[in-house]
Amino acid sequence: MEKKPELPKESFLRGIIVWLFLGILLFMVIKTASIVSENRKNLNYSDFIEEVENGNVSGTLLIKRGYVYGSLKDGTKFQTYSGEDPELLSILRENKVSFKVEPASDLWAGLFINLLPVLLIVAFFLFLINKQATSESNRVFSFTRSRPTMPDSRNRITFADVAGSKEAKEELKEIIEFLKDPKRFQRLGGKIPKGVLLIGPPGTGKTLLAKAVAGEAGVPFLGMSGSDFVEMFVGVGAARVRDLFRQAKRLAPSIVFIDEIDAVGRQRFAGLGGGHDEREQTLNQLLVEMDGLVSDQGIIVMAATNRPDVLDPALTRPGRFDRTVVVSLPDIKEREAILRVHTRNKPLAPSVDLSVIARGTPGLSGADLANIANEAALLAARKNKNQIDMEDFEAAKDKVLMGVERKSLVISEEEKKIIAYHEAGHTLVQLSLPELHPVHKVTIIPHGRALGITHILPEKDKFIESDTYFRNTLASLLAGRVTEKIVFGKMFTGSENDLKMATEIARKMVCEWGMSEKLGPVSFREHEAVFLGRDLIQQRTLSEQTNREIDNEIKSILEQAAQVAEQIIMKNRDKLDLLVKQLLEHETLTSEQIHKILGGNGEQESGEQSGN
Repeated sequence: MEKKPELPKESFLRGIIVWLFLGILLFMVIKTASIVSENRKNLNYSDFIEEVENGNVSGTLLIKRGYVYGSLKDGTKFQTYSGEDPELLSILRENKVSFKVEPASDLWAGLFINLLPVLLIVAFFLFLINKQATSESNRVFSFTRSRPTMPDSRNRITFADVAGSKEAKEELKEIIEFLKDPKRFQRLGGKIPKGVLLIGPPGTGKTLLAKAVAGEAGVPFLGMSGSDFVEMFVGVGAARVRDLFRQAKRLAPSIVFIDEIDAVGRQRFAGLGGGHDEREQTLNQLLVEMDGLVSDQGIIVMAATNRPDVLDPALTRPGRFDRTVVVSLPDIKEREAILRVHTRNKPLAPSVDLSVIARGTPGLSGADLANIANEAALLAARKNKNQIDMEDFEAAKDKVLMGVERKSLVISEEEKKIIAYHEAGHTLVQLSLPELHPVHKVTIIPHGRALGITHILPEKDKFIESDTYFRNTLASLLAGRVTEKIVFGKMFTGSENDLKMATEIARKMVCEWGMSEKLGPVSFREHEAVFLGRDLIQQRTLSEQTNREIDNEIKSILEQAAQVAEQIIMKNRDKLDLLVKQLLEHETLTSEQIHKILGGNGEQESGEQSGN
């Protein structure tokens, strides 16, 4: 039911005028050419009389406006000016010359005919100049017009194209029913939500869900990004909001979708800037337009964001965005369904098991899974295969999770040995402590920015973790650095990322999760991201002593984790050396190879990973 844009009447009229002008111009050129092609000879009047008396004139003469046109017997065409000679006709009769006299046409008519081409050319150029001026004027005012995207109705998206997100689809089905049959809800006094806010991590399919709602309901879909409203001119954003809702009302019932609404809907602040900036004017107009919607208009406003915490409370209150739908990361079954959607047009080998791929991709969004399916197809095509097999999917998964292999990077044998001990330390500690996820793969081949990677793969999705898990995770993260110090007696720069991750986890344990025995179950939320000027005036409630205690506790937790890692490394030094030997020989070890090397120790398989 998408309405295709019609050809503007002005453009149609301009096309007719241009073609008409070109036709007349072509006619005048042909006529002029035909006149020139006659190539008549100018005769003196006395010579003409002589030719008549000598009988050298053939055919019929044409006498018009004082001119005589005719042909000689030798075929020469001529013309001569006779003026008002009263004896001309008598001479022609005496010499028996056939002639024809045409009455003189109206002077003004002749003048008009002669000037018509010139007038047409002048009119045409005036028309072009006027259109140019009008287009320049329209270009200025076109800044105030919204340009929403309207998907092609022939490629309509439905819920069949959206795998997973079961709860979100259930919430949105009510919106579809309202758009199809609004009276069903109104007869009991119910009011459909004016706005639906989709929140969730990037790549989970929020925009796709909004398009699917429009596709299922069969109504026009007007989509814009939050950043499309604001331009360099003042007032443009508010004008575009008005124009967007004007279009929606004209196409009602319809869906207005604003992607990344946090770009225009951020919380207003009456300090820095005084609240008069362009973004706030746009937000104010959006609030007014959503207030002006009535339920029987059939307009649903949908928006998506991954930062609901920064939205203005006036925007998210009931009456504007009445309903909030959470679009979370897919679980293992949803990941398998998403992979089926993205591989339905790809030839898969019998060896491909999508459930295994789904189990090996925890924490990945729908966009990540689509990327894996596409990378697998590209890898298979690069190898001239007719089908995509499991090897291609494994390589694509490693490429997405760990980065592109950099085999061309030249690393010395000494550095390669340091990297091998670093990754072997991670692997050994990860497999030795309880509650940790299994090691899926360890490699000393550089991937992306990492020189080596220990890839951890959870066996199942987990939503809560214990303090034991985090303390053991810290030991695993610090194991690479501890191993370097034990084996080489030095510390290297390869532990930078490990230290950042470990420090962040320890800080959250102390400040957010209350996992510090010394400080107790207290939340110290002092390290949130600063939002505009709002956080600049917030009162800081922590004293210097408390901050010092927090820092000391974080340091203590990290030191304890390092001690745990050191004990495991010292106790299993022989296994560490054996693991390093195999790593230097094969460069990459799988879970099965690691367990075989370590004698069956460790029993497990996570998207977490530690990079050297």
